[in-house]
Amino acid sequence: MCGRFAITLPDDAMARAFGARPANDLPPTPRYNICPTHPVATVIARNGTRHLGPMRWGFLPHWYRRENDGPLLINARAETIAEKPAFREAARVRRCLIPASGFYEWTRDPEDNRLPWYIWPKAGGVLALAGIWQVWERDDRRFVTCAIVTCIASPELEHIHHRMPVILSEADWPLWLGEAGHGAAGLMRPAPEGTLRWHRVGVQVNSNRTEGPELIAPL
Repeated sequence: MCGRFAITLPDDAMARAFGARPANDLPPTPRYNICPTHPVATVIARNGTRHLGPMRWGFLPHWYRRENDGPLLINARAETIAEKPAFREAARVRRCLIPASGFYEWTRDPEDNRLPWYIWPKAGGVLALAGIWQVWERDDRRFVTCAIVTCIASPELEHIHHRMPVILSEADWPLWLGEAGHGAAGLMRPAPEGTLRWHRVGVQVNSNRTEGPELIAPL
């Protein structure tokens, strides 16, 4: 799964990286401990233009009567995304990119303590995580919500976690965003080996109240 991530790029740098028009209400950056329900920057394509705007991380199916009416859907499994009623329409027509500088996963020691790892792009720059999105409205409440698509982990990451976010290369962005026809399902696979690097970080990131660049510093 993917339950925490970081983004350190300023808004204008993200907009340039994705060739997108930025909204005026993007969440502040840098952020080193983005958690479920936080606002996140996302890229969508609409009417021939890419837009960089905020969404709530935590997908809300249209049948939820309240925000907490069911499980918090932060991830969508690639293997079942086309079948799950919550996700299948979004997987067809509402796909997005979620920029990240890196993401966290956890292992456990013999005493069952959670040990965090920070995983980041070997080549530097920004990761484009595959996402889906949904508008949820009830009475006077309206949220644009999203989930990160996950797949089995690449062999080099299996020692940390058995799943990972789907990471899209720049060449694949048009297909995922619906700008280049059909076939996006074929993109939901592990990143090629050598794409990522990782290191252990301090347990401070285990708390959703912590923030700051020290969270991604190697031990």
